[in-house]
Parts: sequence; structure tokens; C-alpha cells
Amino acid sequence: MVCASMTGLADRIEWLDSAAHPIKRDARIAAHNPLAKVPTLILADGQALYDSRVICEYLADLGGNGTLFPVAGPARWQALTWQAMGDGLLDAALLARYERTARPEAKQWDDWRHAQLVKVDAALAEIEAVAAALKSADPSIGEVAIGCALGYLDFRYPELDWRAAHPHAATWFAAFNALPAMQATLPHDA
Repeated sequence: MVCASMTGLADRIEWLDSAAHPIKRDARIAAHNPLAKVPTLILADGQALYDSRVICEYLADLGGNGTLFPVAGPARWQALTWQAMGDGLLDAALLARYERTARPEAKQWDDWRHAQLVKVDAALAEIEAVAAALKSADPSIGEVAIGCALGYLDFRYPELDWRAAHPHAATWFAAFNALPAMQATLPHDA
């Protein structure tokens, strides 16, 4: 939805009720996406696009935004690499959360959860290292993915206090998170 906002297309997207869950498949999502995951974008002709990577590139193309996905050269590879890092941070954080919220307590594996959080910490260290190169104005998909990942940590892992050990990343995120596209997509429920 951040990309939809940045491309001026957010008001053209209709939200459908769904309840994605790693164990309990939501038939409303599965009817369009065999993985039964969100996000899934159903186009006017019925074609379904799924996962953020594909949907964001589609929205950038449809909205004529050439900044989100640089066309070629080092800027493209940097944007896609940062996108992969942001997506990976989100994946690890989500898997660690599912270990506590979706798995029965007797079957939870603390070492596995810890290993996911090590990935989160490693990604945070890398974001701190590259923070000076991150843009808040006219961001690429890389900055969007990183910004959304940091926002997810704020939402689901406030106890991590990631800003304390990553001041440069925190400074960048404060500016990035102030963008209208980010403000329009802040989560409001638990």
C-alpha cells in the first residue's frame, strides 16, 4: 500500500476481507492465490498478482513511477538488493512471531525463533551501515522495503528498541516514516 500511495493508485484499490494465517488457510485468499498469502492483488480482468515484489513493480509501472524501480545499472541492483534485505528482515520477524502466536506452546522451538531474530539483528546492523545512502525523498523499492520492515518491528516488536543500537537507521527511518505514503499505511490494530 505504500507503493500504491506513492504511485497515486491507492484510491483505486478495494480492500477485501481476509484472514491470512500460516496454518488456517483463508479460502477467500486461496481462491486467487494458491499460497493463500497476502498481499494478493486481483486485477479487473481477474488475474491475480501476488506478493509484494510483483505487486509493487506492477503499481510502479501502472502509475508511471520510474523512481521505485530503477531501470538499469548500479541503482537498480542496489534497490533490488535492499528490497531483498527488507523482505528478508520481514520474513524472519514474521516467522519468529508465528513461532509464538501460531504454534502450540509445547511445540515452540526457542533456538529456531532465536535464529530468526539473529537474522533481524544482522539486517538491522546492515541497515545501520548503509543508512547514509538511504533516501527518504523519491525512494526506491529498496528504501520502501526497509522502511516497511522497520515499521513492522515497531508494530510487532516494540520491546526490541532497535533504535537504541542503530541511531543512523533510526534517523533515516524518522524522515522516511514521515512520508505521507507511510503515514497513510500505519497499522491501527493488534
